[in-house]
Parts: sequence; C-alpha cells; structure tokens
Amino acid sequence: FLQMNIKKNKSGQMKIQQMAFMLIAVMVFFALVGLLVVTIGFSGLKEKATALQEKNAMLLASKLANSPEFSCGQTENCIDLDKVFVLKNNINKYKTGNKNFWGVSGIEIIKIYPKDSKLIECDSGNYPNCSKITIISGQGIAPENFVSLCRKEFDSETNIVYDKCELGKILVRYEKIQ
Repeated sequence: FLQMNIKKNKSGQMKIQQMAFMLIAVMVFFALVGLLVVTIGFSGLKEKATALQEKNAMLLASKLANSPEFSCGQTENCIDLDKVFVLKNNINKYKTGNKNFWGVSGIEIIKIYPKDSKLIECDSGNYPNCSKITIISGQGIAPENFVSLCRKEFDSETNIVYDKCELGKILVRYEKIQ
C-alpha cells in the first residue's frame, strides 16, 4: 500500500512539474512576443523624429521670412536685409541661457541672384556688397526656402531711395537625432 502511495505522489509531482514548466514556457513566449511588438513599434522612431524635425525647420524657415524681425512689409517670403543685418549684430538679445529664441542650431541667408563669384560673409565693412548673412552659426541639416532679399538703396543720380530686391534662400539648420 505504501509503495502505491509513493508511485501516486511521484506521478502527481511529475504532473505539477510539467504544468510549471509549461506555464514558464508560455510566459517566456508571451514576453518574447511583447518584446518583438515593442521593437517593431519603436523601430522607425528616430527616422520619424528626424523627419518631423526637418518639417518643423522648413515651416520655421517660412515663418521666419514673414516674422517682424525679418519681413520687409506686405510681401510674403520677403526678407529685409537691413533688419536682418541689425538683428545679426544684436543676436545675443535673442538668447535665453544657452538656447536661442528659435530653438534651431543655425540660421543663414544666402543671396543667389545676382550670383557672386564667391560667398562673402556680411560684416560692417562690406555690407551690402556681400552674399551671406549668418545670424546663428551652427552645424546640422539645413532645409532651404527661397525668398526675396530686399534692402533700401540710394540712387545718387535721381536722389531717390528705393527697394532693391534680389533672389535668395534662407537655411534653418537643425541637429539630426542620433
């Protein structure tokens, strides 16, 4: 009788062990499936963040051209180079801590037409005979937007001040997410 009880106990213990191993195997399976779902869900997250940042930079480039600090009046996508040159010299007023007002790593304006033989950075000595204004210097990816670059010009023959406009582009740089 005792031997039969021991056999039943061993058989019962074996079934309990089998059930425990099956439960562990099922839990491990569902954990692996969960990890796979999470990995697939987050796989394109960096690319999506970079694409969103690029889209925001392009929208910001359009907004900058029409903002009061850059705009030349009623015309859309028109940048007043005289305002921008003054802004460049006072850019430190647009910083809070180590961040700039617009939250980008760089803003540049480049004259495209009429084409200069080389890119000359604007400063107090050569303005307006230059082709590039770097408002915020920085590295990164730079989507560009085409704009009109206008400034006040004095005609000495007729003694008239008029708006001289040229074709240019505004580049808003942002850091690529690693």
